[in-house]
Amino acid sequence: MAPAEEPGLRERKKRETRVALSQAAIRLCVLHGWPNVTVDRIAAEANVSVRTFRNYFSGKAEAIAASHVERMHRVADELLARPAGEPLWDALLHAVLSQFAPPEGAAPQEERWREGVRLMLAEPALAGEIVKANAAAQQELVAAVARRTGTDPERDVYPKLVAAVVAAGSATAVEHGLRAPEPVPLGAVLTEVFDRLAAGLPVP
Repeated sequence: MAPAEEPGLRERKKRETRVALSQAAIRLCVLHGWPNVTVDRIAAEANVSVRTFRNYFSGKAEAIAASHVERMHRVADELLARPAGEPLWDALLHAVLSQFAPPEGAAPQEERWREGVRLMLAEPALAGEIVKANAAAQQELVAAVARRTGTDPERDVYPKLVAAVVAAGSATAVEHGLRAPEPVPLGAVLTEVFDRLAAGLPVP
């Protein structure tokens, strides 16, 4: 009889499956268009059964939105791993860059991919799931900011405010990058956004 998997290993495998399904859904919808992608196709792309897909997500919109929650979960983990003496907004910038910006030397996104992402994000069926994903993602960051600053997430507004600002700033940078007339490095836009936030958003 095979030994039972440890709870931590099971949770890691579940998380990896969620990520694989979410990334497959995004990739297929961006490349082939929202109407042309089915749950069956997403499951096949991730090399799992449709039943496995249904164990994790109710549909492709929820699967796509899950990537945002996962990414902000990693931002929160990265924030807690930054040096203790580092200023909060510097630590936040590094944490966000580590998950949002492509690796140095990576090829720039093709216009086809940018347009595919724009069309996907404009899909009405995705809007509600994105709202729910944003709420879940912010909770991850609230807890990390509270630990980082020694504040109480139940009593203090500060960690909630910081998490909301980080989420809005990151979303604004991504949106700006997708809609800019010419491709712009997301890392540069994120750095500008967080520099302005750290400075208190002075009028240009």
